[in-house]
Amino acid sequence: MLYTCAPGCRDPQHRHASAAPIAATTGTAPESPSLDGSHRTVQRAAARRIDVHCHYLQPVVAAKVAHLEPARYDPSTVFANALTRETNQRQMQERSVALTDVNRRLQDMDRMGVDLQVVSPAPFQYYYFTTPSVGATVSREINEGMRALVDGNPGRFAALGTVPLQDAERAMQELAHAMTHLGLRGAEIGTSVNGMDLTDPRLGLERFFALANELEAVLFLHPVGFTEGGRLLDHYLNNVIGNPLETTIAASRLIFDGVAARYPKIKFLLAHGGGYLASYWARMDHAWKARGDCRTVIAEAPSSYLEKMYLDTVVFDPSHLSNLIARYGASQVLMGSDYPYDMGEEDPVHLIERVAGLREEERALILGGNAERIFGLQRETVTTH
Repeated sequence: MLYTCAPGCRDPQHRHASAAPIAATTGTAPESPSLDGSHRTVQRAAARRIDVHCHYLQPVVAAKVAHLEPARYDPSTVFANALTRETNQRQMQERSVALTDVNRRLQDMDRMGVDLQVVSPAPFQYYYFTTPSVGATVSREINEGMRALVDGNPGRFAALGTVPLQDAERAMQELAHAMTHLGLRGAEIGTSVNGMDLTDPRLGLERFFALANELEAVLFLHPVGFTEGGRLLDHYLNNVIGNPLETTIAASRLIFDGVAARYPKIKFLLAHGGGYLASYWARMDHAWKARGDCRTVIAEAPSSYLEKMYLDTVVFDPSHLSNLIARYGASQVLMGSDYPYDMGEEDPVHLIERVAGLREEERALILGGNAERIFGLQRETVTTH
């Protein structure tokens, strides 16, 4: 248990390990005796509409590292033509208020019909290119800022943190601090670190994954452009097709290199509907059956590990979303918007509502029930008598 609370604590932000998952529909649990001999009725609440893919920028931290010229290390900037860079700059001017202003964010959430956001740092604030000590310092400041955001609006926000993956030891220390002391739900991590895969031995992240498994952390894999994007300079292709490709590679390495098998308690959440892998899983299963070099580590079909990962709904088309739900089950899909970027889904609730043939209990899980369970956002209304 990551928090030690007084008996009867009902703070929805605390990670009560003993809390049972909340059903997606409203109902009344059986009465149970209290310490004084009276009885109480536990009313389980309907799932909230929870957006699990949305970003928040820490401008103070950005100002502190500005002299290091982060854009020089950002694949989405490096592998872009002049028009794309100009368009991105204009987007930041237009949308920066939504990245940093809480009141604007709350207004947008109300307009979108979102009850709660599980907020992640802006992806370009990974700062993996910095020295380990700088990376640890800025990660701590970002995570404390995420905690302050939640504390200021505890009914509307939960948060993921960030960790300096360029140094495994410091990444472990920050993940433990973020979850056990700050009450964050896990971490958003990049799909690669300075051009190296997450399973690259040079990074030494095996111990980090072991700790994430022990903490049952959510690890939200979010790309920042394709790191080998020399052929994707035009038409914003390094985001349009590069981001899903990065996620595809990262998830494939986690599967084929055995991380997903060794650490089954990590809750891997894949951005943008799981990239291309979620839709083209059968090719890797065929390879695993047909070739010995695809069976050097894992003992089961690759898709069996992918099926235990989670996907967001940022796929823009209800038929595409329907296919993901049919393949992986409603229990593995969570509502996301990629707020506030222009590549985000402006109306994530309506997208889910447009999926044909979806049962009401499945819809409730995707809208928020899964997020309540996976991120530990259970709640209950207690009536004593």
